[in-house]
Amino acid sequence: MNVVPLTVETGRETGKGASRRLRAEGRIPGTVYGLDQPAATVTVARSELRRALTTPAGVNALIQLKYDGESAYTLVKEIQRHPVRRDPIHVDLQRIDPEIPMSLSVPLVLTGDPKQVTSNGGMVDQTLTHLPVSVRPDAIPNEIRVPIGHLEIDHTIHVSDLDLPDGVTSEADPESPVVVASLTRAAMMANRAAAAAEAGEEFIDEDAEAAGGGDSSGSESGDSGDAEG
Repeated sequence: MNVVPLTVETGRETGKGASRRLRAEGRIPGTVYGLDQPAATVTVARSELRRALTTPAGVNALIQLKYDGESAYTLVKEIQRHPVRRDPIHVDLQRIDPEIPMSLSVPLVLTGDPKQVTSNGGMVDQTLTHLPVSVRPDAIPNEIRVPIGHLEIDHTIHVSDLDLPDGVTSEADPESPVVVASLTRAAMMANRAAAAAEAGEEFIDEDAEAAGGGDSSGSESGDSGDAEG
């Protein structure tokens, strides 16, 4: 269980002016709520909040919050950021029971070298980057690895193919594609040209011809009109 300790202070003054003063002093205003307990307004040192959010678990880190002599397990629910600098300007922390499963998203990380794809003019497209899962907070994985070294052209990895860690389940559609291996357009055109040459036929890239033909026609019509005017 990856637990990150974080100490906050309670009893802050509320309001935009007070929040600006806190941020100028290097502290970020926040709110702690959940588990049918009263919400608490808090502040946390900017450097400490940054440390808590830059572990391998990222925003899914289980945070052991300490304030007023008490301790509570929390997860970051929302971070408000400055629209230009992207610095945190407010943080919401939700109290949770570490033994009750909850829903969140976990990053999907591709591993391995798909040589059979790249050496044959193909490309790998990751269509799903995060997987919605249900898991106990004390068992949240930092990431779910997706091996792609075995991929070949026209091979798709679906949600049902993922090897989920113990205690992790997902309600995502099992048929949803995660990774798709396919030929690049250039490789497809090369294959078609080679097939046409082998059959003794002329290869015509119909897509390129259609795009070019429309431009040519429009240009000639415009030139004719200018000359008459």
